[in-house]
Amino acid sequence: MIDPLALEDLFRSCDPAVFDFETTAELEPNIRIIGQPRGTQAILFGVEMASPGYNIYAQGEAGTGRTTAIERFLDERAAQADVPSDWVYVHNFQEPHKPHALRLPPGEGALLRGDMARLLDDLRINLPRALESEAFREAAHQVQHNFETARDELFEEMQAKASQAGAAVVPTPGGLRIVPAKDGQALPPEAVAALPEEVQKSWREQAHQLEHELDKMLRQVKAAEREAKEAMQALIRQAAGRVVDRALEEMLERYQGDEDTLGYLQDVRQDIVENVDLFRPGEEDEAPSGWKELRFRRYQVNLLVDHGGRRGAPVVVEYNPTLPRLLGRVEHEPWPGGGMVTDFTLIRGGALHAANGGYLVLRARDLFLEPGSWEALKRALVGGCVRPDDPATRGGAPTRSLDPEPIPLDLKVVLVGPPGVYYALHESDEDFRTLFKVLADFDDRMERSPENEQEYAVFVATRCHEEKLRHLDRGAVARLVEYGSRLAGSQSKLSTRFGDLANLVREAGYWAAKAGHEVVTAEDVAHALEERRARLGLIESRLREQILKGTLLILSEGEVVGQVNGLTVISSADHRFGYPSRVTARVYMGKEGVMQIDREVELAGPIHNKGVMTLIGYLGGRYAQQQPLSLSAQITFEQNYGGVEGDSAASTELYALLSCLSGIPVRQAIAVTGSVDQRGDVQAVGGVTEKVEGWFALVKERRSKGEHGVMVPAANVQDLMLSDEVRRAVAEGTFRLWAVSTVDQGLEILTGRPAEEVHASVRTRLRDLAEGIERFGKQAD
Repeated sequence: MIDPLALEDLFRSCDPAVFDFETTAELEPNIRIIGQPRGTQAILFGVEMASPGYNIYAQGEAGTGRTTAIERFLDERAAQADVPSDWVYVHNFQEPHKPHALRLPPGEGALLRGDMARLLDDLRINLPRALESEAFREAAHQVQHNFETARDELFEEMQAKASQAGAAVVPTPGGLRIVPAKDGQALPPEAVAALPEEVQKSWREQAHQLEHELDKMLRQVKAAEREAKEAMQALIRQAAGRVVDRALEEMLERYQGDEDTLGYLQDVRQDIVENVDLFRPGEEDEAPSGWKELRFRRYQVNLLVDHGGRRGAPVVVEYNPTLPRLLGRVEHEPWPGGGMVTDFTLIRGGALHAANGGYLVLRARDLFLEPGSWEALKRALVGGCVRPDDPATRGGAPTRSLDPEPIPLDLKVVLVGPPGVYYALHESDEDFRTLFKVLADFDDRMERSPENEQEYAVFVATRCHEEKLRHLDRGAVARLVEYGSRLAGSQSKLSTRFGDLANLVREAGYWAAKAGHEVVTAEDVAHALEERRARLGLIESRLREQILKGTLLILSEGEVVGQVNGLTVISSADHRFGYPSRVTARVYMGKEGVMQIDREVELAGPIHNKGVMTLIGYLGGRYAQQQPLSLSAQITFEQNYGGVEGDSAASTELYALLSCLSGIPVRQAIAVTGSVDQRGDVQAVGGVTEKVEGWFALVKERRSKGEHGVMVPAANVQDLMLSDEVRRAVAEGTFRLWAVSTVDQGLEILTGRPAEEVHASVRTRLRDLAEGIERFGKQAD
């Protein structure tokens, strides 16, 4: 029989003396990614690859600090990069529903916006002043005078022609008319009617000719009036142009070399000159209130992205990637006369705009929870540009909409998510494979090396410095390292679930403050872990209470044939605990073979069923080489109503079956875990630490007499990180652990007899069953 495990096999401690500091306050904070060389190299590769499609999917389990670590890594890289351009939207004077996007050097977007605001303020004062000046009034008066003189001359000439023909030109409500006259005075209608017929006939002939002359004169007056208006407009444009040119002179010089901005300023000049009445006070019309101020918006600059004062490229982490927050949006507002309207000043930027020229970090789950966001992101990346989202284009009430000029994209997108999402997208979405060519795999464990233990200390120091927490002494850091190995489930590994570690640092600081400690000690860390277990342990305590009360039948003393205590792990939120389960076996005459009841009623999963089939393979290989395996047997997890999955109880089921076949009882004080193969080798399982502690907690609370313990696979010894309490019990000799490599070793520990004796008893029983079936068959014949 093998010896129990030694105390040093149960735990890998961390000696506080390995740290060369008294407290973490002495350490400099550092924001580098810890323990992820593969992931870091992949991110660096993706960042430096300039070819399209090399965006990054950062894969790993939640709690490993991926998002925060990636953000800090990118911040460090971005600080060394060039500052990207500013982007503004301006009015398109040719097609107002298609605003122009202008790219400007960093900081010049705000400068252009300020320049345009000052230009508008200047022109609203100086344009009216120029149009009210004495020189302008004289010039305008001269234009008006010239027109009136020309009009009067044409009228006098027409009047003279009419007078020669005995007629006169008189105004009427219907316009100028030719009427008979005498001595320059128009004859009344009755006087005209009294004229002889011959005179009236002659008059009508002359009047017809005069009407033609009058029409000609009126056309000449209209032409003169039109020329006067054009001259007046030219005069206004000339005067306004001089004012605008003076106001724009400095701006044109400042933006020299920027063809797009200069073209925009020329469009502004032309529009102002052509709409100078907008700047003249008192030019009211029948338009709704506020119309003039809305029209002034065309000269504003909508600063969409402002990098003035920035150092390096932007790093944007968007936790709420709705369609408007991702793409930006076009807002609408009430029109003074009723209805909803929009214009380029109501365009708002999104995360893609803010991250353009740098890095955008998104969480996959957040992205896929928002309708349309994933498809919109793909369209933007495939097209290499971004257009703001406009609700008016997605249905709803008809309203005025915009078609803004798209802004070119040049950024890296880092999508952070679990492995399942990555593989699902990689298989089902061809765009994903094209757009996210870099996989940065973040492991939830790293090697437990002296260097990484030191990295733990630096991580703690960084959290304490940044969050103003109580610092940890070296003993507390050592305790945190041990907890990291426990989280990792291995003595040779450390967990990279830095979210959980940070929570422990915060909670230990809380209990240190309660105890009046200036610095967090190892006792404070232990207290924090105990309090956490108490907070989260309701389900564990309820299940154990049912065992203690006898509701769930679990024996921890004595011996029973065909019954073994197996161990399983239950996860409840952030709490994992071990829990015993009673496995029983019954054997009887028949040829049905081994039947697992949980499997038959579909309470067992495929992995567990595989373990059962493996068990049958072991029986056949061990006992059916010289004779057929003729038996009927049933195995079950007693009082199990929630299902069974996994093969960690395969050895337990086998021990129960062999005990029942051999008739040799099994010690109930020993619980068992371990998978088994067809050759009888015991294989590693998960959660071994929690299973051992779960059995220990039960026998301790029950105050069971005698020696208790757990059989674990030998391959799992390196995974044990048992609590102080379990280790004390082992040291006192009241609790033991055995590392088994084969079924034979387990049989000897459970039965206290040589394995060959058990096998001999099993073979005898199987032979008896086979012979009994044969005799029964002969009798039946």
